[in-house]
Formats: sequence, structure tokens, C-alpha cells
Amino acid sequence: MVERLLIALLTGGHVLLEGVPGLAKTLAVRTLAETVRTTFHRIQFTPDLLPADVVGTQVFDQATGRFSVKRGPIFANIILADEINRAPAKVQAALLEAMQEKQVTLGGQTFPLTEPFLVLATQNPIEQEGTYPLPEAQVDRFMMKLRVTYPTRAEEKEIVRRMSAGAAIDIVPVTTPEEILAARAEIAGLHVEERVMDYMVDLVLATRDPAAAGLPDLQPLIEYGASPRATIALAQASRAHAFLRGRAFVTPDDVKAIAPDVLRHRVVLSFEAEAEEVSSDDLVRRVLARIAAP
Repeated sequence: MVERLLIALLTGGHVLLEGVPGLAKTLAVRTLAETVRTTFHRIQFTPDLLPADVVGTQVFDQATGRFSVKRGPIFANIILADEINRAPAKVQAALLEAMQEKQVTLGGQTFPLTEPFLVLATQNPIEQEGTYPLPEAQVDRFMMKLRVTYPTRAEEKEIVRRMSAGAAIDIVPVTTPEEILAARAEIAGLHVEERVMDYMVDLVLATRDPAAAGLPDLQPLIEYGASPRATIALAQASRAHAFLRGRAFVTPDDVKAIAPDVLRHRVVLSFEAEAEEVSSDDLVRRVLARIAAP
């Protein structure tokens, strides 16, 4: 999870974290934000939240007789959207422009968001009362969807050792927005061989038309495959994965490592898949296993 959050920071892609309560999703995002000398806002999404509570609104100034813009918490470099699926459709729609266009429109005026801009959202897979499923258009805006699982026994023991005393853990900023943007420019220049690029495209096309890719048994299980945005995200994330390992080129192993996180939320299951209790993770694993890597 930590490495995937770093990849998001180094590519400008948004991340959706899914896991049961108590797995430190919020703590992880807040800690990441504190390691960067930048602005950070946490927004707790609730059913009564309004778009103005997120993006801001216009306020009438009686002294001047004019409207002034009061900016919302979306105006920060790193945004933690906590329990994003608890917000109604209007709030979800307000996020779309910010996430995709990196700008916010208030009262006819457009305000660009300061780079780096990153939305890290959390959602709870259980306790669905009072929640609103994210629309497919918004889910597609997230570069990666991460499933946060329970820690191992050794990890849980370490958690108890560190956290049960109640003492604050010091977090020291280690980088700046300028350094992050410089790293992004370097990552964008990493070499991707033609065969590796073909491999990325083949993986995404196999989720759209499995039969044409030689996977006819998967055809009835997939309602809709991944969009071209998935191919772009796969290339960007693979470059960042290679960058974190000190390489100036992308290998098929980079693509394989990052593909489940990029594709799992973009593959829409058919009714037959749901009836057979086949998950999108299962389908992505089967595609990766059967599409030959260069």
C-alpha cells in the first residue's frame, strides 16, 4: 500500500483505498501528506454533505455589495476523502471536475488547483447502509484501487508495540512539491520498449474482448472492460514502479506488478460472474496468467 501511494504521488494519479475499519487507511494518507512540505485537507464525507462544503461557494459582502469566493477544502495539494461512498451524487459530481481537470468552477469563474494535486479516497466494503455507490465515471478517474487487508501476526505485534503507549510518532518532511514535480518529469521520460507497450495494450484489450484475445471462457463474465484511461494509467504507474527500483526502463514485471491495482476497478462484472462469485481480481489474475509477456 505504501509503495502504491508513492507511485500515485509520483504520477499525479488518484487512489481509492478499500478496507474494513481500523486498518490505518486514514493514518497512512495523513502520514504521507506530512512527509511532504505541502498543504493537506481531510474531508469527512457524510450523507448530508453539499457540493459547496467541498469546492466552496460565493459569499455576499454587504460592505462592498459584491460577491466574494470562499474556497473549500478541495483547494489543497493532498486531499483525503474519507469514506467517499457516503456522499450523495451531487458531491460526487463536484469532485469529477477537480479530479480530472485539476480545476474548480465557482460562480462562472474557473480556479486552477495547485500541483501536485492528489485525491486519496477511502471506502468501507462492509456496512453499506447510508452509502452511495460511486458512479463508473468517477471510479475510472482513480488511477488505482487498493484493497487493504488485515496485517500478519508479526505486523500486528509491531502495531501494538508502536501505538498502544499512546505516544505521538514524529514525522519529518522529506521532500517538497518542487522535487515531486521534478521526479514526475523524469518518470515521464523513462523508456518503454515497443513490445512492453504492446503487452500493456494486449492486457487492456483482453478485458474488453476476451474471445478475440484467446480467452473465450472469460467472455460471459465481463460486462464492460477497461477504458483507454486504464492503458494510460498502466503506462504511467509502470514507469513509476521502475523508477522506484532505480531503473530507466520498464520491464514486463513492472506491468504485471501494477496491473491488478490499475485494472480491478475498471472491469465491470456480468450477472453470471456475480452469480458464480467471481471477483474482478480473479478475472485480472486470469488475464495476466494467459496473456504472454514479451
